[in-house]
Amino acid sequence: MSSRGASPTIVDVAREAGVSIKTVSRVLNHEPGVHESTRGQVLKVVEALRYRPKQSARSLAGGRSFLIGLLYYDPSAIFVGSVQQGATLRCRELGYHLVVESLHNDAPDLRQQIDRMVLALRPDGMILTPPLCDNPEVLAALRESGTPCVLMSPERDLRGVPSVRMDDVHAAEEITNLLLSLGHQRIAFIKGPPDQSASGLRYQGFVNALRAHGLQPDPELIQPGAFTFASGRDAAHQLLSRRQRPTAVFASNDDMALGVLAAAQRLGLAVPNELSVAGFDDSPTAALVWPPLTTVRQPVAEMARAAVEMLVSVQRPDMAGPADEADLHKVLPHELVVRDSTRAR
Repeated sequence: MSSRGASPTIVDVAREAGVSIKTVSRVLNHEPGVHESTRGQVLKVVEALRYRPKQSARSLAGGRSFLIGLLYYDPSAIFVGSVQQGATLRCRELGYHLVVESLHNDAPDLRQQIDRMVLALRPDGMILTPPLCDNPEVLAALRESGTPCVLMSPERDLRGVPSVRMDDVHAAEEITNLLLSLGHQRIAFIKGPPDQSASGLRYQGFVNALRAHGLQPDPELIQPGAFTFASGRDAAHQLLSRRQRPTAVFASNDDMALGVLAAAQRLGLAVPNELSVAGFDDSPTAALVWPPLTTVRQPVAEMARAAVEMLVSVQRPDMAGPADEADLHKVLPHELVVRDSTRAR
């Protein structure tokens, strides 16, 4: 075993596994010619000792894997699909491959899952989407393994850690201001899950816009949601069954807004004549439903492309990397898309 307080070395791994240093190296570098039982024993010891090859040694050996990892835990398949599409295309253009993994944000063995993943893939970097990008355990595991990462839409920027986002607060203010300009004052809001940073940011934008017009959010018009169609539908049934129902509903993502449209139809309410509905994201279905959905176009694929570029630029001398701390944190523009699901009172 290594001396007290010292990081384990490849010598320690070889001794504990009962194999040569060369065999350990071949296992860690995914080289052929190692019996599967031996490979399994080496990996077991590596995990037990929490041995991590030095990043500098990998660089000296030209040990780039040309793999970028994408970690997600999100109930919205549309969001994840857009992230994956943008990241995959940019990886392909730059000569990299994207590896996509789903991790449960509250998994009891989350740290171990990440350690095993990093050990097996040796990625050149990781893209973290909400809520994993705000999970201290995830960030600590990647930091200790020496794996660079880029945070997509984190709740807050971390010094020295690249991030890319849109301004969720400002976008939510814009869409709320639109509803207010149409004469709506009883505006309901359906939140996203509390562990998603976008949920709180979009609610903050909603509140900011109301208060700027001298209004306060009505607790009876605020409903929890989970960024899913079913949660939007259920929240809308609660809101629209009230004696004094809202004249407009702002759902904090499109999946939930589609649930609102379904609930309104079931209750016999005409959209937008009797109820205006707005969403957030501009998912592909937003323009296909009837009436087409007013929403905010979030540049998800563009953010994913930017995240790939930020990771690769660290290793490519021909690509300009961040010049200072401000350059580490990119904010991409959004767009308010007004369609037929909203109208003046």
